[in-house]
Amino acid sequence: MTTASTGVASFAAAASFSLRFSATPRGARLARRLASHQLDRWGWPYRTPVHHAVELVVGELAANAVTHGRVPGRDAELRLAHDGAGRVLVEVSDVRGERRPVLAPDGRRLAEDGRGLALVAALAEEWGVAERSRAPGKTVWAVVAPGPHQHVP
Repeated sequence: MTTASTGVASFAAAASFSLRFSATPRGARLARRLASHQLDRWGWPYRTPVHHAVELVVGELAANAVTHGRVPGRDAELRLAHDGAGRVLVEVSDVRGERRPVLAPDGRRLAEDGRGLALVAALAEEWGVAERSRAPGKTVWAVVAPGPHQHVP
C-alpha cells in the first residue's frame, strides 16, 4: 500500500470522470457499470485486460464503500482519471473515515474481511487510503497500469 502523498498527488490526470452514487448495492453496481462505459469511451474497449482490471477494482472498492462506509442518507463518490500514458486512477470515497480497509491476513484465504482488497492489491500498481480533503470520510484509491503487452489508448 502506498500513501496518498506518493500515489494520488503524483498522478497528473489528462481526463477525469466523477459520479456520486447511493450507498447501496444497487448504487455500487451502477458505479461499476458507468466506470466500464467511461473506460470504453476513453479507448479501453470492453474485454481488454486494463478494462477488466479497472472494472474489478471499481466493483470491489464501491462494494466496500456501501458495505463498510455507509451512513444512511449520504452518498459515496467514484472518481476515475487517466494520465494519457495508460494508467488509470480509481478513487472511491465514503463518509466513514474511522473504518479503514484492512487486507486479509497472509494465509487466511477464508477470512471474512479483506479478501477483495487482496484482489485490488494484485491488480493495482499501487493503492492506498487518504482522508477526504473537502468532506468527512476517506478515499480509497488505486492506480491500474497496463501490462507490457496491453493497449494504451
